[in-house]
Amino acid sequence: MRILFIGDVMGNAGQEMVDEYLPKLKQRFHPQATIVNAENATKGRGINEQVYKRILAAGADVITMGNHVWDNPEIETFIGSAKKMLRPANFPAGKVPGIGHTIIQINQQKLAVINLQGRVFMNPSDDPFAVAAELIAALKKKTSCIFVDFHAETTSEKEAFSWYFDGQISAVVGTHTHVQTNDARILPQGTAFLADVGMTGPYDGILGMRRKNVISRFLNQMPTRFEVDEGGRKTLSCCVIDIAADTGKARKITPLQINADHPFDE
Repeated sequence: MRILFIGDVMGNAGQEMVDEYLPKLKQRFHPQATIVNAENATKGRGINEQVYKRILAAGADVITMGNHVWDNPEIETFIGSAKKMLRPANFPAGKVPGIGHTIIQINQQKLAVINLQGRVFMNPSDDPFAVAAELIAALKKKTSCIFVDFHAETTSEKEAFSWYFDGQISAVVGTHTHVQTNDARILPQGTAFLADVGMTGPYDGILGMRRKNVISRFLNQMPTRFEVDEGGRKTLSCCVIDIAADTGKARKITPLQINADHPFDE
């Protein structure tokens, strides 16, 4: 089984990169499942229904979210019926709408996808380790292939999570920090790990935002409005993971970027 995972779609620039390159990536790598994190897809904050449907139309099977999931108020009007969108499963149980995990049917195989949020330097949430343990125990009765989008700030929390569940899940890929890390590996018991898959959107901003405003904040510590840098070059960050469908063990994880410095070879 092969999974394509695209990181943190940011604003219009990110949507345009998904429209242009997702079909090309699918043609090249032939993934059985495509997962896209889109918590910043609408103007850099949350997602609306139009963008949700646009990313699905481009070829996504599941859309994951993160700490900005509620930033666009429109989401509350459609998240209940958005069966292909996940919000973090460790948000307070029974108190928020939406779902935190799903199972994709792929021919005769099944892939479980879980969305979780870390707690270090993030808004309060339930314990992701405890929530994951309960979910994994239930999901393993249905499939050995389990993918986790762990939306967290610190590399240490992401690493700790992946080592704790090594061998119990197929892959842990981090999102949120918008910079692709150089630590893709297969852990000893067969779990693929990448601390952060990176961002899809503006290439010449700072984490996708206009440089001037971000730099100004560092220089004078004055409040400033961060806005998505929509006018410049664009980037797409993703990874491809190969999993043994019978055991759920990862065989290979390959990070990939598409931008001016890493052109897509067609």
